[in-house]
Amino acid sequence: MGVKREPDFFTRFTSRVAAMMGHAWVFAAALGILVLWGFSGPLLGFSDTWQLIINTSTTIITFLMVFIIQNTQNRDNLALNIKLDAIMKKLNITENELIEAEDESDKRLERKKEQIQKKNRQASSTSKKQRRTSR
Repeated sequence: MGVKREPDFFTRFTSRVAAMMGHAWVFAAALGILVLWGFSGPLLGFSDTWQLIINTSTTIITFLMVFIIQNTQNRDNLALNIKLDAIMKKLNITENELIEAEDESDKRLERKKEQIQKKNRQASSTSKKQRRTSR
């Protein structure tokens, strides 16, 4: 194994925030805040400021979370591709179309998926026929 490198600050930060935001207690806290905000409406006369508080808060949180989620998804996707490439290499799968699939268009990926499914059905059918004749 190679030397394990410490992730940079942004990677550590986004990973921790994404993991924390995925907990049920965070959802419950957010729901609680919305309920408190809703109940405070009559007390504050449903003022523009009352509405502005929730609108601004949710907009800022959503805006920042988009970048955090995208960063963690990009990193997870890259790690997954690296692992799949290593498995393909170990299994001697040399089809460049599969190895470089993440660079293909949606149409080409769909065609490749259909081709693989067709091959699998044919292989399954051939296997069933061979089992029947060997009985």
